[in-house]
Amino acid sequence: MTVVTLGAHILDVLARPVEGIPEGQGTVVVDEIRVTAAGAAAGTAVALARLGNDVISVGAIGDDDLGDLLVKIMERNGVDVRGLVRRTADQTSASILPIRPDGGRPSFHVPGANLTLTAGAVGPGLLAAADFVHLGGPDVTFGLNDPAFFDMLAHARATGTVVTMDLLSAMPDLLTGAASFLPHIDHFLPNEEQAAEITGHDDPEKAARALLARGPRTVVVTLGGAGSLVATAEGVRRLPALPVEVVDTTGCGDAYCAGFITGLARGLDVFEAARWGTATAATVAQGLGSDACLTDLETALALLD
Repeated sequence: MTVVTLGAHILDVLARPVEGIPEGQGTVVVDEIRVTAAGAAAGTAVALARLGNDVISVGAIGDDDLGDLLVKIMERNGVDVRGLVRRTADQTSASILPIRPDGGRPSFHVPGANLTLTAGAVGPGLLAAADFVHLGGPDVTFGLNDPAFFDMLAHARATGTVVTMDLLSAMPDLLTGAASFLPHIDHFLPNEEQAAEITGHDDPEKAARALLARGPRTVVVTLGGAGSLVATAEGVRRLPALPVEVVDTTGCGDAYCAGFITGLARGLDVFEAARWGTATAATVAQGLGSDACLTDLETALALLD
């Protein structure tokens, strides 16, 4: 199956464990520092490739050293990066994440070239030729909020392409814009905070039902340590999180999306696909960064045994 991931591409630099930022010129010795491909498109692309899918990633990055490194990481993981456009006036989006001992992840972030992505970066016929299209972070790639892009999605869906969507931020103004994509997708996978912000419902089940009414046929709300819930026209089902030792939650949502899409691509229903998403997210949570511990599909699914 071919999956096109389209949207936010970020280079993450992570360190753990970090209990605080030292004053002045102080130094803290940490156990581990990593650099990873991240963001709701790039992070999901790497996870999808490791799960055995053919992946093409589309986005905007800077014509800089950060962009070179991001491309190298994605290529090394088997992602086709010919859909990435390079910007000379904007740097590659990047984050520095000092990971707390409990797995929490504050961040220092530069939006960079992600803000410049438009429908013009999407090759003619690319979406319609894919089995799946994953919109990763249209809240921060708001240049895609364009009738021309919605027409591309409509054409792709008419030819059988399945469209999924995840978000990157929790900022109210950005999420309001991202809600415009809901009539144009099949499966929406927000986290609990994002679902509440879009709908005004703190109860995730009520939020999921409200989101369903806006167009998707499935809404999956991820709930962190409480698991996730899957809402369809037939009802709502909750899935528990898997009992693993959490090192870092960075990229768990992207991994969940990758597992979910992989399950759908192999003919599973949305509930069983969500279990694959749960297992993939739990795998990533056990290490540092958005690709941690994820080697292949078999290893991830072993957590379900």
